[in-house]
Amino acid sequence: MRAAVRSTLQKGAAHLLRAGIDAVQVMKTHGPTQIQFWFIALAIGIAAGGAAVLFRLGISVIQSAVYGTHDGLMLHTLAASLAWYHVLVVPICGGLIVGVILHRFTDDGRVRSVADVIEGAALSRGRVEVRRGLASAAASLVTLSTGGSSGREGPVVHLAAVLSTILCRWIKANGITGRDLLGCAVAAAVSASFNAPIAGALFALEVVLRHFAVHAFAPIVIASVAGTIINRTVFGDVAEFVLPVQNALAFYVELPAFLLLGLVCGLVAVLLMKSIFWAEDFANFVQNLTRLPRYLRPAVAGAMLGGLAIWFPHIIGVGYETTTAALTGSLLLHEAIVFVALKVLAVAITIGGRMGGGVFSPSLMIGALTGLAFGLIATSVFPNVSGEGSLYALAGMGAVAAAVLGAPISTTLIVFELTGDWQTGLAVMVAVSLSTALASRLVDRSFFLTQLERRGVHLAAGPQAYLLATIPVIAHLRDAPEDGCKSLIQQGFFLDRKATLEQAMPLFDRSGTAFLPIVSEGKDSDTPVVLGVLYQLDALRAMNSALSDTAAEEHS
Repeated sequence: MRAAVRSTLQKGAAHLLRAGIDAVQVMKTHGPTQIQFWFIALAIGIAAGGAAVLFRLGISVIQSAVYGTHDGLMLHTLAASLAWYHVLVVPICGGLIVGVILHRFTDDGRVRSVADVIEGAALSRGRVEVRRGLASAAASLVTLSTGGSSGREGPVVHLAAVLSTILCRWIKANGITGRDLLGCAVAAAVSASFNAPIAGALFALEVVLRHFAVHAFAPIVIASVAGTIINRTVFGDVAEFVLPVQNALAFYVELPAFLLLGLVCGLVAVLLMKSIFWAEDFANFVQNLTRLPRYLRPAVAGAMLGGLAIWFPHIIGVGYETTTAALTGSLLLHEAIVFVALKVLAVAITIGGRMGGGVFSPSLMIGALTGLAFGLIATSVFPNVSGEGSLYALAGMGAVAAAVLGAPISTTLIVFELTGDWQTGLAVMVAVSLSTALASRLVDRSFFLTQLERRGVHLAAGPQAYLLATIPVIAHLRDAPEDGCKSLIQQGFFLDRKATLEQAMPLFDRSGTAFLPIVSEGKDSDTPVVLGVLYQLDALRAMNSALSDTAAEEHS
């Protein structure tokens, strides 16, 4: 009897195993079903959330080893008590390690971050660079642990994207599935990093996928909740910033002041973004002029940060201690103004020096300081009708961060979730709306999209602008007619085989022809070999099909 039961159980287990293998093969061939995708979203949420938590713990461990504290809320206080040479040397050593990592594992010495994830979602079917992404995560880990003045959200978002890319390659996911998985991973990483499940889900939709399609919402929420549970299991259900009292608007008379604060914060956000770009351009110029090896560039930036931190240790690290001081109104007016200027300078040095890290946490600190300075002035001018200066700090924190990220919805919610203060929503929303509206007109919508625009990747204008770059002309090759190609080539109206419709459509407009030759260089580089032609009608059909597919995805 027992032998029969054992035999039956063994046959059942073997049957289930074969069914599981068959299901995996079907999923890899035809893509997952909706129910399967929800389980995959849960798995990627757990993996990305775990990676974000491990990244945060890694910062604490290394930071404790080099500075003597694992608590980010006490970092600058402890750094102020260290010997000056200690404060100077740590960022230099960290920068040198970062330089070696990036020199060894990347081809351009550049850290990958949120902008690359957005590019991957738009142009690479939800994929990012795996090897360079892992190297960037390691470099950012060292930077944030050794005095770099940047944030941890950029590295964890890209690290999560690397995990989703590995999964996409394994199951051979198509473009829609790949982007949805990317959104799931990003949502979980943000949620796990900041204990903010609502904002994590909306960040993935608003910033990375840049649409709110219904089909993507459920799996992204599942992944975001999974990431949050991972965070709360390790760190507990606590807010990142604890406010002393609940704020309230004084008869709502202050709302015009928050409108003005939003405009001020928009300008400060633009100054922060422009400073980073100016620092990067200047560093590129100096590096080319002096022929400085690229692996030494982060070390030079570390030396500048270390020298600045000797007198102003507030710039070290993510900046949560100073942000908390601003939110609780513990700083004087001149301190808030000086710290804004110093933090902008430190962030520009860190990112311009290619040390790594993100911009979200620094923008929170700069926003809180800007809001506090504005609030201290406002409450001194109108003491009878104004509330607390810390309320302005909270609104300023959201306003600068929203303008930098170009994400007013998710940033508003993440500010609420970081502070646990849901009573001041009107103030934050008013300031955020004005700052985002102003900043988006002075840059290409956000810091990330402006980064891409500077690299020649045009995503800010929407799918109608960037989809052409995803369609290779060689995919629509036709046989060349007997007449016409030679004349067009002599006039310069031809396309390289590696060209896309982004280059083809303007050329059609200038030439006024029905087709363009597609050429490949022969043995003699002055004699192009005609492979075929691209007809304008085929190009228009391909463009229309791509736009239709994108619209269908975004509204499904």
